[in-house]
Amino acid sequence: MLAKVTGLHTSDGGVPKTPVELLEVTFSGCVGDKQNDLKHHGGIDKAVCILQQEIIEQLNQEGHPITAGSTGENILIHGLAIGDIKPGSVIKFPDVLLMITQDAPPCKTIKESFLDGYFNAISHIRSPNNTRWYAKVIEEGSVRLNDSIEVIN
Repeated sequence: MLAKVTGLHTSDGGVPKTPVELLEVTFSGCVGDKQNDLKHHGGIDKAVCILQQEIIEQLNQEGHPITAGSTGENILIHGLAIGDIKPGSVIKFPDVLLMITQDAPPCKTIKESFLDGYFNAISHIRSPNNTRWYAKVIEEGSVRLNDSIEVIN
């Protein structure tokens, strides 16, 4: 299966993030996307948040009401095995190049996406690789729905 972009999301602050057709990605983040807590989110090393659709599907099967954009990801991707992404991985889109810098630790602001508010279902510490990832931008550009992606580890 070809790995591809299945969702793009921005917000004027907080969650859920809403779908957009095109995401302009700059070194400082995604155009039109703001974070309420700049101590823990955003900045050069946390410019983009990525989540795998496979994780959402797995959590839905476990009864969690998580949906695209509900946990604050900017880019939702599909077609990679859980565990294929890790710090140092480079994700190549047709017009953008990102490097994974760290996991994106969950917090109580996303608890509505989880059964009994258990947001640690996407904690890298509690469930390695079952997480969102932060990335810094190596090459700026645009990401579109259905763009193909390649992970270079």
